[in-house]
Amino acid sequence: MTTTRTVSGVPLRDAERDEPSDGTATEAGSPRRDRRTAPRQGQRSWPTGRARRRGTLTTACSVLLALLITGHRWIPDTPGHVGSLVETLLPWTALALPALLAAALLRGSRTATAALLIPITAWLAVFGARLADKSSPGGDLTVVSHNVRQENPDPHGTARSLIASRADVLALQELSPDTAPAYERALAGTYPYHVYQGTVGLWSRYPLRDARPLPIMPWTRALRATVDTPGGPLAVYVAHLPSVRVTPAGFTIGTRDEALGRLAEDLRAERVRRVVLVGDLNGSTDDRSLRPLTRHMASAQSTAGEGLGLTWPARFPVVRIDQILLKGVTATSAWSLPPTTSDHLPVAARLTLGP
Repeated sequence: MTTTRTVSGVPLRDAERDEPSDGTATEAGSPRRDRRTAPRQGQRSWPTGRARRRGTLTTACSVLLALLITGHRWIPDTPGHVGSLVETLLPWTALALPALLAAALLRGSRTATAALLIPITAWLAVFGARLADKSSPGGDLTVVSHNVRQENPDPHGTARSLIASRADVLALQELSPDTAPAYERALAGTYPYHVYQGTVGLWSRYPLRDARPLPIMPWTRALRATVDTPGGPLAVYVAHLPSVRVTPAGFTIGTRDEALGRLAEDLRAERVRRVVLVGDLNGSTDDRSLRPLTRHMASAQSTAGEGLGLTWPARFPVVRIDQILLKGVTATSAWSLPPTTSDHLPVAARLTLGP
């Protein structure tokens, strides 16, 4: 039975008398809201333990990414040559930074957001200098190298593009018995001197001598010649090292590295002081496997270029495997040329021969 009483002539029921004194209405029989645990209006609630754990995970990923960028040389190369693969793709670790930022913002973690400064600083320390324009005016001659692709459907068009670069010395890779005559005819008017061995060739405005194939692999994909430039002799090596593959077994680079080792021996025995190595090396200069070359030779792109200078595949380059390496000469500028009908971008460098 419900009892009532009146206040100022207005009847009140027992349920109405049980309303909280602060004026907050509750349904009959429902538990009261604990004001001590309710956030005030405009006040942000503390993150739950799960949110804190998520922020910790994002922070840990940022630290691990920074360690990967700065400590990649300590990654073991076995099994599957994983160290070489990581170093080849190392610049693309920058793609992880926006993902980590989005994760930190979604979690609302200030610690995770601040931790992003660690991998950002690490990436800029390793690759930041390459993004700047390091070119300078001057130079004695221009060298261009291009993997023209064996199945190139338009060798004449590719040759015209290369002539437009005004190269003094032009090196081509992936020539074939079908396309080599087309390049010889198209380039003859601009480059009176040339040598063609196997799948590689060298064209020059200046006389060539001492040209010979390099037996660094069972088939001829490398040569060496001396270019008699106005500034003195320049030894030019043209090479197309064996291809690499990423398979379930890992990064298959054994054949490439064997040929690379033989090429490095020939370069160490070179008696001409000024040396240029150009070609498709099927490897990034960040790859530890190229150290027999990069230990003694400087990359024109790294010392005088702007950006990473990625060259393959031409439509969306992800790695620079087409190189111009120098010893006894310096580069004043380095760049990539516009795409041709090849799957590689041509690369160029302006060189100073010095005294």
